[in-house]
Amino acid sequence: MPGGSDGASHGGVRVWTISYRAHNGVARAAYIVLPSWYGPELNPLLPAVVSPHGRGGSGLSNARFWGDLPATGRFAVINPDGMGRRLGPLSYGYAGQVDDLARMPEYAADALPWLRLDRSRIYALGTSMGGQETLLLVARHPDLLAGAAAMDSVTDLGRRYRQLPGVPCNAACRARWGQPFGRVLQAALRREVGGSPDQRPEAYAARSAIRQVGSIASSGVPLQLWWSSNDQIVFDQAHQSARLARALERTRTCGAIVSYAGTWRHSQAMWAGSLLPVALAGFGLLPGSFPGIPDGHYEGRCVATAGLSGIPRLIASGLVCRSVAGTSCA
Repeated sequence: MPGGSDGASHGGVRVWTISYRAHNGVARAAYIVLPSWYGPELNPLLPAVVSPHGRGGSGLSNARFWGDLPATGRFAVINPDGMGRRLGPLSYGYAGQVDDLARMPEYAADALPWLRLDRSRIYALGTSMGGQETLLLVARHPDLLAGAAAMDSVTDLGRRYRQLPGVPCNAACRARWGQPFGRVLQAALRREVGGSPDQRPEAYAARSAIRQVGSIASSGVPLQLWWSSNDQIVFDQAHQSARLARALERTRTCGAIVSYAGTWRHSQAMWAGSLLPVALAGFGLLPGSFPGIPDGHYEGRCVATAGLSGIPRLIASGLVCRSVAGTSCA
């Protein structure tokens, strides 16, 4: 479905809207953030980030997280609306959605024929449900990616389902939904996946990175895992992102793994004015000296490992960073 529309310019970037056909044939939109000077008459080769949005978000809302960073680093960001098995943007790591993510560079090039993407430098980065789908993209399509970063992710969807009643919901929230919001989320998840974890255990496993440890470890994709001990939404990160990090550390990995743990609010790290520049600098998409990378006290130290150059000088108060070098899987 070729063709795209030129959106408004914001600071140093411009957002282009394109349409694509999802895995089920439904027309969906994606929003491509480019440096504002980039276009049909001036189009050098650019690296690109595929960025799936979180639950409750959209491709357009996700595009706003990036600020002017694509102009500063000279890269593209592709933000699709996504399509699940049943619930549209509430895709929760459905295989068809993950396969659509892998096709995003192709969809973007078809819609904007003048867009020249460096296929050797395609990255994935998402937060919350977008982080979940980033990890599954690593597992299912490793040859696509030069690196990936997953922030504040659910890695065990069955465990998450059982814990959803604990999602904070005050009196106003209960009045709006007529019940605790976590129960609403459980019902939506049953509809999207096709039942509860007891009814569809393999379907939940297929959407859970913790069940894809072998594929992720052997992918060769340099990986960043980010989580917060103060996450009030995915509030059991010890058994979600942190558990996945431990499992990967115990496994012979082909790609370097860097873990960042801190105390930010859910998805706060994925914002141009917060820690997003740190993740991008780790992939060489921003210089380590970029002024938007925050200084401050930190515990631990990340060493630059193969595939993860330019680890910045660090970071934000209380951030703990751990690096595991990958080994050759040849």
